[in-house]
Amino acid sequence: MIAIIGAGNVGRALGNAWARTHDVSYGVRTPDDDKYADLGPAVTTNARAVEQADVVALCTPWQATRRAILDCGDLTGKVLIDCTNPLTPDFSGLEVGHDTSGAELVAQWAPGALVCKAMNQIGAPMMDHPPVPSVPVMFICGDDAAAKRRTGDLVGDWVFGQSISANSHWRGYWSRMPCCGSIWHCVAGWDRRLRSGC
Repeated sequence: MIAIIGAGNVGRALGNAWARTHDVSYGVRTPDDDKYADLGPAVTTNARAVEQADVVALCTPWQATRRAILDCGDLTGKVLIDCTNPLTPDFSGLEVGHDTSGAELVAQWAPGALVCKAMNQIGAPMMDHPPVPSVPVMFICGDDAAAKRRTGDLVGDWVFGQSISANSHWRGYWSRMPCCGSIWHCVAGWDRRLRSGC
């Protein structure tokens, strides 16, 4: 079972892709809100969503991330894929990432979770079978080897056939990857698609 925390553009993109081959639930703060009606019984509270999940994907705006993790409850032993970017509300820069990283803060807020940073380098429209001429690469960062392998397997569901993994001291670089990605996507002509999915 995979729990998606957050049901915005990123959460729905990942959830729709994974739902083809996995059981998926969505955790949100207000599951009765009409904007989640199309998700049906798959949407619930954060705590309920993670109860049966062995993998949790964190897909929240940065300003809501700490609260969302606390609402999940105990995540000990679960693979926690951090898809967030610690961006300011206007997307003009990073709130953290200069002397620490978003993933390091996530690990502090979720003690015992097996945190892996992944899927933060691209926008939602490019997450599921991206239309690119070669096999795309996804960067994965974390300390637990088994958690990184599990994350790599899930990333492979979307034809990210190659992944580059690193230990946690690379998290600061990974957190800055969206800034590099914006430049690269702009050069490649994909800037509008990247921005629309952030």
